[in-house]
Amino acid sequence: MEITGKVKVVTPEQEITPSYTKRELVIVTNEQYPQSIMIEFGQGKCNEYLDKLTIGDEVKVSINLGGREWVNPQGETKYFNSIKGWKVEKIGSTPVAQTAHAPVTEFAPSPTSGQVPDAEESDLPF
Repeated sequence: MEITGKVKVVTPEQEITPSYTKRELVIVTNEQYPQSIMIEFGQGKCNEYLDKLTIGDEVKVSINLGGREWVNPQGETKYFNSIKGWKVEKIGSTPVAQTAHAPVTEFAPSPTSGQVPDAEESDLPF
């Protein structure tokens, strides 16, 4: 799944356990009623994508939805959802390699430019 919007918040890295860190990204969607969506990036993806972002960047984020069930001490079942990001792309930015234009080659005009060849001079089979 993908979601697009503008970067609102990028949190610093948080150590959840000695072996797991995470960061959170909040984007505001471009809808009639904009939504602030918090997306979690875990181990390994934390800094790879989020360090390159600045507030206001337009981004497309690839996400997975997660859900889990929990029964509290009173026996009530609760449900929790999470949005996990795994890729971020800036929208509207082109890689440097694509911004360079190939040189334009100009060709000399053909000798019959603007003229229609006679039927006898044409080497076409019809």
